Amino acid sequence: MEILVVGLGGAIGAILRYSISLIPYKNTFPILTLITNLLGAILIGIVVGISVKNNWSKNLTLFFKTGVCGGFTTFSTFSLEANNLFQINKPVMAIIYIILSVVLCLLGVMFGIFISSRN
Repeated sequence: MEILVVGLGGAIGAILRYSISLIPYKNTFPILTLITNLLGAILIGIVVGISVKNNWSKNLTLFFKTGVCGGFTTFSTFSLEANNLFQINKPVMAIIYIILSVVLCLLGVMFGIFISSRN
C-alpha cells in the first residue's frame, strides 16, 4: 500500500514539475528549476510542519513528503544544469545558481515549517 501511495503522489508531483517547465522562458540561467526547487522546499516544510502538528498517518505523510515533494523537486536536474553551466564556461553563473539554490531552498524549508506551525 505504501508503494502505491508514494507512486500516486510522485505522479502528481511530476505532473506539477513538468507543468512549470512549460512556462516559456529562454535564458541560460535555469530559473524554472530554481523556482521549482524553492517551491518544493517550501512545500516539504509545510508538509512536515502540518503532518507533525496534526499527527498525520504514515500513508498521508508518505503521499505528500516522499511522493508529491519527491516527484516535484528537481535536484538531479539542478545538478545537471549546474554542470552544464560549468561546461559552457560560465563558472560564475554556475556558482551563483548553486548558492542561490541551496540557500533559498533551505530558507524555503524553514519558511514552510514556520507558516505551517503558526496557530
